[in-house]
Amino acid sequence: MRKRINSIDLLRGIVMVIMALDHVRDFFHNDVYLHNPLDLKTTTPILFFTRWITHFCAPIFLFLAGISAYLMSLKKTKNELSLFLIKRGIWLILVEMIIVTLGITFNLSYAVIILQVIWAIGISMLILGILVRLPFTIILIISICIVFGHNLLDYPEAAHHYQVGFLWDLIHNGRFSFYPFAKGHGILIAYAFLPWTGIMLLGYCMGKLFEPSIDPLWRKKILIYSGSGLIILFIVVRLINHYGDPVPWSVQRNGIYSFLSFINVNKYPPSLLYISLTIGTALIFLAITENLNNKITSIFIIYGRVPFFYYVIHFYLIHILDVIVLLFAGYNMKQIIVPNVPFHPEFGFDLGIVYLIWIFVVIVMYPLCKWYNRYKSTHRQWWLSYL
Repeated sequence: MRKRINSIDLLRGIVMVIMALDHVRDFFHNDVYLHNPLDLKTTTPILFFTRWITHFCAPIFLFLAGISAYLMSLKKTKNELSLFLIKRGIWLILVEMIIVTLGITFNLSYAVIILQVIWAIGISMLILGILVRLPFTIILIISICIVFGHNLLDYPEAAHHYQVGFLWDLIHNGRFSFYPFAKGHGILIAYAFLPWTGIMLLGYCMGKLFEPSIDPLWRKKILIYSGSGLIILFIVVRLINHYGDPVPWSVQRNGIYSFLSFINVNKYPPSLLYISLTIGTALIFLAITENLNNKITSIFIIYGRVPFFYYVIHFYLIHILDVIVLLFAGYNMKQIIVPNVPFHPEFGFDLGIVYLIWIFVVIVMYPLCKWYNRYKSTHRQWWLSYL
């Protein structure tokens, strides 16, 4: 039962590497504050895809966390699993608010507390920790209802012009809403948790396919059928253009931009079509890579085996590089560390330089991840399960 499933680690590792591109772009691109890279009026195809490809990261991250939770259930009692998931969920929420927020802002006063993907994983894990005591079928029904039905909430949100208040923003709307809680301090809600929880619950249920007793050929067939079904669902519902995403697609000035409009689905919060496209692709990938093993996959697997370590460290690495570059550009620390503004819109590089910095960050992270993976594999301290 201690044997790891390489296809899961491989997929997780690939999305971790891709994720770093988006965060490097945030800190180093000269256009990051001026234009939305997904705005078809101002973007270019390469800038669009630089941002769009990272859409696959967060949902796959949560989905695979759900699968891992199910695999953990094979060697823990329901009570043990429930307690572990609840404790780990609370821990991740605290990590997001304290450690990750600091890595993004470098502001020790915590003028802004950011709730994004680690928060979404934490609160979803906490909820899963409560639900694992229920029968498997009930958890599956709940996950399907959330994933396929949560876009019904788009209609009352639109009717209120998306001004729905703190609790609703926290649960479903999000959209980077900012709520002050003290003078000079506030919470930024990037990830409303309900749809993300649905993704993790769905991953938990799909984890059943990875039980040791399951025939690999049957698992591969189900993964391909399920993934293909979700992608077909994405295409059909997107063509209908009335449900599944709060922003309909439209014909643009040429075929390329019309295609970009078609695939430009909503991440905040993750729509049904966003989930169908990303998770459908992930399921097919898991099916075709189960027995894939070579030098290239072994590199990505290293990243995928230490995702939490990678996530936290890479933010600090990127931000430290940003500070170094700004110091060389003539900025002082008072200009660099600005409350509420972790990025600097007046400074940055073209997209080509951003890609080079991204590659550098990924290369630097490899020996660190390799060392920590080796340490984790050869030590059994209780606290390692939380890292």
